[in-house]
Amino acid sequence: MKAFNEKLRELRAERGLTQKQVATALSITIPTLSHWECGYQEPSYKDLLAICRFYEVTADYLIDPKEH
Repeated sequence: MKAFNEKLRELRAERGLTQKQVATALSITIPTLSHWECGYQEPSYKDLLAICRFYEVTADYLIDPKEH
């Protein structure tokens, strides 16, 4: 079972994107993205939806530890 932060990091790596590219696309800072990927913080609902749209995944996939 993968946690949100692991899935987020994996999605970025699978697409060969840098944190800077993703942060720019989501209109957030690199430290914010880094905190999400390290599990120090979680995104707001609005940011979660933006992440889902950007990566074309469902919120269930990201937040449900049983979804792979």
